[in-house]
Amino acid sequence: MGFGRQRRAKGIRPPGLTVLFLGLLLFGGLAQAHFLLNISIRVIHVEHLADGLRVYLRVPMPLLVANLVGPRQADGTRVPAPYSSNRIEQGELMHYLDLEALNDDPEGLAMLVVDGHELFVDDEPLDPVIEAIRVHPATSQPVFSNLEQARAALQGPVYPADTAATYVGDTVVDVALLYRTGGPVDDFAFASRLRPGIEGEESFANLLLDHAGGATKIYRVEGMLDRPIEVSRSILTAAGTFVIEGVRHILEGIDHVLFVLCLTIGAVTLGSLLWRVTGFTIGHTATLIAGFLGYAPDGAWFIPTVETAIALSIIYAGVVALMKRPGAATFWITAAIGLLHGFGFAFVLREILKIDSPNLGVSLVSFNLGVELGQIAIVLAVWPLFFLVQRHRPRWARAGRVAIALPCIAVAALWTGERLGLLIQQGLT
Repeated sequence: MGFGRQRRAKGIRPPGLTVLFLGLLLFGGLAQAHFLLNISIRVIHVEHLADGLRVYLRVPMPLLVANLVGPRQADGTRVPAPYSSNRIEQGELMHYLDLEALNDDPEGLAMLVVDGHELFVDDEPLDPVIEAIRVHPATSQPVFSNLEQARAALQGPVYPADTAATYVGDTVVDVALLYRTGGPVDDFAFASRLRPGIEGEESFANLLLDHAGGATKIYRVEGMLDRPIEVSRSILTAAGTFVIEGVRHILEGIDHVLFVLCLTIGAVTLGSLLWRVTGFTIGHTATLIAGFLGYAPDGAWFIPTVETAIALSIIYAGVVALMKRPGAATFWITAAIGLLHGFGFAFVLREILKIDSPNLGVSLVSFNLGVELGQIAIVLAVWPLFFLVQRHRPRWARAGRVAIALPCIAVAALWTGERLGLLIQQGLT
């Protein structure tokens, strides 16, 4: 595999590295500070073999070392984390990849990867053999979207020749791990023990691609993987992770929530509500798929333009909800607005799924289904109550619309100003 000799992960760790590892864990709570999670995705390819599993794993380096910074020294600085060095730049402490340490003992860095991850078969953790390790600057990392690309990424020198060391936050570590089971494996689980304590880790993305029998299932989970990804033969299990991601995205995307909320409270009858929701669904489905596949302008102006238009759509929906006859939003208008929101969904999906990923169609459909379920959840939570109040207490319903729509309009107006400023700045640069 390009690494030379192999060494089992359990029981043959160099004594010096073990002592360092345990000592740094003791002082880990003192060192939360200055590592940046500039790369926000961990990719796991699992290849099924006749006698086990081979895992190709890409991990941002800060996950491995951020909580392993040593104790304070006499000058007030801390002992650098393993495989890193400290530099002061413009009065700020920065962390660089230590190429000398990496070249001296690349397998020690691979052991940090092994120590931070677990693979279970029949609820029993397995110990891997380290087959290869490579380290890349994020700016020149090989593509890692499918199994062939993952294999290729593990070929060659440990670090690209004639390449300067980069920031730890801009470094990725690739490893190939072999898990022997003595036979084929159908179901397994994959988890992480890494707890770096870095800002943004709660929204960190994990993409597991399970390659078995000529087919690939994709699992997408957010966070540090303290709860294992359960992998089975069922394609529904893999698709379910993208459904959950779609639901999460619309419920956590406050701009989408505010638009659907205003759209819902502005519907007087069930028929008008269904036409609005159907138009919005058709619109954002079309551009989610088209935007993800690359059928959208690629200029730097496009994303801020879409985000500005989304903010304006909230203002529109809020104003419609305040109108005396709040049925003004037609199917075609909400469909047009849906086109804008669909591009917003596509921007997010492209961060976690590559266009050449296997099983792409299932992942796209599942993510869009999750968006629909999240949208329906908002509608079901709001419209029945408003319908009953409108029927029995019309004045209360009008007051409720004002109480909801006005804050939505105010927030969207603030966003519009901010996003227009970014758009103007983008045009000037």
